[in-house]
Amino acid sequence: MADTTYEAAYDDVLGDGEPLDDAGVYDTTEGRVYTVTGGDWDSVLAPEEGHHERVVVNMGPQHPSTHGVLRLILEMEGEVITEARAAIGYLHTGIEKNLEYRTWVQAVPYVTRMDYLAPLANEAGYCLAVEKALGIVDKVPPRAQLMRVITLELNRMGSHLVALATGGFEMGALTAMTNGFRDREITLDLLEMITGLRMNHAYIRPGGVAQDMPENGVREIREGMDKLDRQLDGVPKLLVDNGIWKDRTVGIGYLDLAGCMALGVTGPVLRSAGLPYDIRKSEPYFGYDQFDFEVPTETTADVYGRFLVRLRELDESKKIIRQALDLLEKTPGPVMIEDKKIGWPSQLAIGGDGMGNSLEHIRHIMGESMEALIHHFKLVTEGFHVPAGQAYSFIEAPRGALGVHIVSDGANRPYRVHFRDPSFNNLQAVAAMCEGGQVADVIGAVASIDPVMGGVDR
Repeated sequence: MADTTYEAAYDDVLGDGEPLDDAGVYDTTEGRVYTVTGGDWDSVLAPEEGHHERVVVNMGPQHPSTHGVLRLILEMEGEVITEARAAIGYLHTGIEKNLEYRTWVQAVPYVTRMDYLAPLANEAGYCLAVEKALGIVDKVPPRAQLMRVITLELNRMGSHLVALATGGFEMGALTAMTNGFRDREITLDLLEMITGLRMNHAYIRPGGVAQDMPENGVREIREGMDKLDRQLDGVPKLLVDNGIWKDRTVGIGYLDLAGCMALGVTGPVLRSAGLPYDIRKSEPYFGYDQFDFEVPTETTADVYGRFLVRLRELDESKKIIRQALDLLEKTPGPVMIEDKKIGWPSQLAIGGDGMGNSLEHIRHIMGESMEALIHHFKLVTEGFHVPAGQAYSFIEAPRGALGVHIVSDGANRPYRVHFRDPSFNNLQAVAAMCEGGQVADVIGAVASIDPVMGGVDR
């Protein structure tokens, strides 16, 4: 049965209102009925002269090679990509909006869950913006800044190792995957020792860090770096001069410096195009200007170049961590700002029941100092107030430039927080990298961007 709407649509397909040869047409009391028994689709919608057939394919959002819930709409002509578009929004965390209903300190456990492979970078960018708004950047203790640098570089190494491991896995290099995750375990174990957690740490707080380096922590980190020196040789020896790997990566996902600049692409993707831009060098924060390290670059502007940049950045992070450990041993002092109206929570320690306030601190605030008890109570229940205004911080996250813009109306919670996440900006390069290439090369191009959808869908 069909009404006039279906008849019109049917006539548009057939042309001149004539049914297919094998179709039966008869009228009923409720309208005309068409019965189509088959036929070659090309005879119904034949391509115009000079035009080729194209097919549109959805890759994701449930796909193991799209790094979470990224959806790629690929228009293909045979195996060649003619148009590639990235569709986002499938994670819909709403974290930025949630921050408007939390105090400034309560926001830290939220922002750490954005880019979940670089949680400490999210915390660092947010806390730096809050400290700028409070005017306390120079009051953060030097030892706290060193602890921030150590944990950030450990996190950078872990993030890059995931990028190398998953990128290798997606293109068939299974040993690269097992080696990468094996080495990442070392960084996660060290972060767990320092912060109490393997990820989503909530360790960096406005005014400092949650707790000092644990006993024997410096020695264990040095041992971990020595172990990584030996183990990280595995991936370079396996892939750097591997002919199969180079066939899959050299010249693939090409994006030159002009394209990076036009699209706002940063991080290893930008540095693989030859520009040594790193915020740790150009606009140092947390005392990065006192460390001796290089900014690795390549000029290939392809998947292989981004692979090499991340490999070399692992070595630079190890250099920074070792220098920070040397300085830490010479830098005693607190790891939280002295202002008790801001520095909460403080005096944390890892005990038999997990991480919490040390027994000495509890004894002090509960039985020795009424002023300390009042400050602690107000900070826990109300939080501190940030003067009305706005602030912006900019740091070098593992995937590129991470910006944080906060707006305060003078209350104890943010009026607005917005993150400029590198994964979000770098995903704009998908079309430029993929169009004109093979569908199999889309996997390598996306892996070289290393997007994390938690940072995209904030």
